[in-house]
Amino acid sequence: MTTPVERLDGDFDYIVVGAGSAGCVLANRLSADPTKRVLVLEAGGRDNWIWFHIPVGYLFAIGNPRADWLFETEKEPGLNGRSLKYPRGKVIGGCSAINGMISMRGQAADYDHWRQLGLAGWGWDEVRPIFRKLDDHFLGDSEHHAVGGEYRVEKARLHWAVLDAVAAAAQEMGVPATEDFNRGDNTGVGYFHVNQKRGIRWSTARGFLKPALKRPNLKLETGVLVEKVLVENGRATGVRFRRDGRTIEARARGEVILSAGAIGSIQILQLSGIGPGEWLAEHGLPVVLDKPGVGRNLQDHLQQRAIFKVSGIKTLNETYHSLTGRALMGLEYLVNQSGPMAMAPSQLGIFTKSSPDHERSNIEFHVQPLSLDKFGEPLHRFPAITVSACNLRPSSRGVVKLRSADPSAKPIIAPNYLSTDDDRTVAADAIRVTRRLMKQAAMAPYRPEEYLPGPTVGDDDAALAKAAGDIGTTIFHPVGTAKMGLASDPMAVVDERLRVFGIEGLRVIDASIMPTITSGNTNTPTLMIADKGARMVLEDAG
Repeated sequence: MTTPVERLDGDFDYIVVGAGSAGCVLANRLSADPTKRVLVLEAGGRDNWIWFHIPVGYLFAIGNPRADWLFETEKEPGLNGRSLKYPRGKVIGGCSAINGMISMRGQAADYDHWRQLGLAGWGWDEVRPIFRKLDDHFLGDSEHHAVGGEYRVEKARLHWAVLDAVAAAAQEMGVPATEDFNRGDNTGVGYFHVNQKRGIRWSTARGFLKPALKRPNLKLETGVLVEKVLVENGRATGVRFRRDGRTIEARARGEVILSAGAIGSIQILQLSGIGPGEWLAEHGLPVVLDKPGVGRNLQDHLQQRAIFKVSGIKTLNETYHSLTGRALMGLEYLVNQSGPMAMAPSQLGIFTKSSPDHERSNIEFHVQPLSLDKFGEPLHRFPAITVSACNLRPSSRGVVKLRSADPSAKPIIAPNYLSTDDDRTVAADAIRVTRRLMKQAAMAPYRPEEYLPGPTVGDDDAALAKAAGDIGTTIFHPVGTAKMGLASDPMAVVDERLRVFGIEGLRVIDASIMPTITSGNTNTPTLMIADKGARMVLEDAG
C-alpha cells in the first residue's frame, strides 16, 4: 500500500536541508528578512544533552547513536585493509556540536588557488572580510579579526608543561612561535584557538540557529529523513521527507539549498536522481540529471597518529586513571569551567613543511598530552603524548555513493587514502619530522620513547609508508564531493555562486563545494562558505 503524501503548511521562500555547521548560518542569514519564509530540515535532534556543551563531551558523543551517524569507510587499501569510523554530527549544529572546536581558516593561498581556477570572488582578499564578520574574537578588533560576530573564538583555558616542551622543540627545529594561526600563513607553533565561550562549546546552533528561531518566519523541523529533492521541468520545487512513518512534502517558491555536508548532501542529490548515471542505474533510480561529479573528488585529512612515552612530566593519562584526579578535574570544571574537561581534543598545533620541496607548510601537527590505542578506549596507563601529523593538501581522491535506494541506508564512503605517490611520500616524511621533533634538546629531559609507529619501523620510504597505513586515521574533514567549478569542467557540480549546474532553484552550500581542501581544520571555512552562499542567494533573489 502506498503511503499517502502530506503537504507541509504553505510555501517557503527557502528550504534548507541540514541544520549543521553550514545550515545554521544559512538559517540565520536567510531569515533576517522578515518577508522571507524559511524552512530548515534536520535529520538529527535538539542539542538538549549535557555532553554537547561540555568540551570533553566529544568523547561521549562520537560513536554514540544519539549524536553521531556512525558512518564507516570501506576497507581502505592504503590503510592496509583497515576501515575507519567516520563520525558526522546527528544534531542541530551538526559536526560543530561534536568536533574538536579548533578555529582554523586555512591559508590565504588555498583561496587564491580557488580564484586561480577561475572561481571569481573566492580569493583570500574576498573571503577574509567574511571570516572577520563571523568572529567574536578574544584578540579583539584588528586587520584579521573582529568582535560582535556570532561565532565566539577564545584561547585555550589550560596549558600543559609537556606541550610547552614540544612547542620549544618545534622552535629548535626552526618553526616560529605564533599566537594566531589565522592571518593567512599558518606556519608556526602555538596553542589552538577554540570555539568556546567561557569554557562551554560554542556550536553553530548556539551562535546562529537558536537566536534566529525567535523569528516567526523561520521554521525548524527535526527528526526528519529527506528522501529527495522534488524537480519539475528542470527546477527544484521542494523536498519530500519522512517523519514518524509519515511522508511529507514541503514546497519552495524560491530555492532549495542542500547543506547536509560532504556525505549527506551527496546522498540526497543521488536519491533525487542527480549524479553519475551509471551509479543511479545500479539502484534503479530514474536519472533526472546525469552529473558525473556528484560524489567524486572526496578529500580528507589523514593523520599519522604517533605516540611517545615520556618520563618526569605530567600527562592526562595519569589523571585519568586516578579517582582523585578525575574528581579534581570535575571540580575544576564545575567551579571555573577550566581544566581537562574544558580541553579540546588537540591543544597544540604545529604547521610546517614535510620537506624543503614544498613552497608552504603542508603538514599540521595535533599534539595532545594523552594517548590511547583507539578512539573510545581508555587512556594508556603509562605517561605519554600523541603527536599526529596530517597532510594538509592530499592528492588522493575518493568517492561517496549510495549503498541502496533506501534513504536510511548508510552510504559507501571510500576516501582512497594514500593512493598516490605524493601522499605516501608526505606521510613518510611526516613521520620523519615527528621523530626529529622528539629528538630536540627541549624534549631530552623527558626521554621520549617511540610507542607508535614503533622503534622497529625503519626509516626507508617503504617501511614508513606501510607504517602510515597502519597508524593513519582521519581527523574528520571530508570535503569536495560536490565541487565548485567552471561550466567547462565535467566534474563540477556547482558554479561559483553555488548553483547546481543543470537544475534551477537548487544550490549546495556546505563543505562539499570545496574544489580543493583547505590547509587546516575545515569547520570555520564551512561557516564562511555558508555566509557567502547566503549572500549570493539573497542577491540573486533581487
